Amino acid sequence: MATTFLKRQKEMKRLEKQREKAERRAQKKLAERTQTDTPAGEIGTVDPDLLGIELGAPPEIEPQS
Repeated sequence: MATTFLKRQKEMKRLEKQREKAERRAQKKLAERTQTDTPAGEIGTVDPDLLGIELGAPPEIEPQS
């Protein structure tokens, strides 16, 4: 009877792994879908003032001795 129990455990583990894999696939698909749903004009249009970035020429870099 021990082999029947072991077979059942193995089958349950296989089903659980299959379920987890399907869930990962669904999450990945959803993430890709939400990424492509963003309109092209809105990508990268964050106000630099909100990020604390000053626009203009980059600061002078002192050469190292």
